[in-house]
Amino acid sequence: MYCHSKPMRLLTSIVSYPERGEGGDNRYRGNCSPKLIEDLIGVFKPKEICDYMCGSGTTKAAADKAGIRSHLYDLHSGFDIMNCDIPERPEFVFWHPPYWDIIQYSDVMYKASDVMRKYGYDPKRLDLSRIEIWDDFVKAMNYAMMKQFSALENGGRMAVLMGDIKKKGRLYSMLAEIVKPGTLENIIIKAQHNCFSDRAQYSGKFIPILHEYVMIVRKDSPVLIPILMTHGSMVDIRDMPGATWRDVVAAVLEKSKKPVALSFLYEQIEPHKKAQANKWWKEKIRQTLQINPMHFTHDGRGLWSLNRSAA
Repeated sequence: MYCHSKPMRLLTSIVSYPERGEGGDNRYRGNCSPKLIEDLIGVFKPKEICDYMCGSGTTKAAADKAGIRSHLYDLHSGFDIMNCDIPERPEFVFWHPPYWDIIQYSDVMYKASDVMRKYGYDPKRLDLSRIEIWDDFVKAMNYAMMKQFSALENGGRMAVLMGDIKKKGRLYSMLAEIVKPGTLENIIIKAQHNCFSDRAQYSGKFIPILHEYVMIVRKDSPVLIPILMTHGSMVDIRDMPGATWRDVVAAVLEKSKKPVALSFLYEQIEPHKKAQANKWWKEKIRQTLQINPMHFTHDGRGLWSLNRSAA
């Protein structure tokens, strides 16, 4: 039975909650607006909701307001998502994992010693926000994702609130890297408010991140589950099907950083697919150098270099 005294907000593919609302502890860094969870409950109307990284209890506040049951767990209240069994067969899971190590929780938002004394384990060893290497964080995140999704009852849903991270000019995208089991039902863009990026001054080419994502997946089959995964890999431009001869020659010259002889270009390109797919690959290299004077410079001594002003 829903106990809303006001009409529900319309949940769309873009949401914004300038006023956080009441519920949870707004001093608990990284917590979300209870209004988001209220709106998810209002749309999908679950009879109960589970949160296995409940933080300061925002999910409980939203569930109480909607008049439904909630089951809440967290590392600081004796539950380790990586090693503990999930007690329920949830109808609806809300998950707000840490955004890598941007905010560390154990021994920052709560005392690790209190957890050790009460539950007998050191939360710092199990805390996803203390994982230093991005690839290791992604593996842990995806394990936790699959564990929660596997526990869902058939027809159940999981809503995951996540964000992107920028470090040293690189974007680390949780949305891109997270495993997507079942049916991908919705991706909602959520505007961020009252965050550090609002107040900071940036120079150069840095673009502040002012949004998060809510990914909603649905379990439509109890046994056979489709999975979407992103597998990062390195590819050599000399083996890429879309790379032109100009691209390949320019890449080799750019890497060399000094004028090189034709023999060096032959040596660097011959073992790769670009050369192996063309019987006349040496001729193509020479032709590429000659018809692109804007990009390649010949110094008269048989050496070639990249014209960096045009590259």
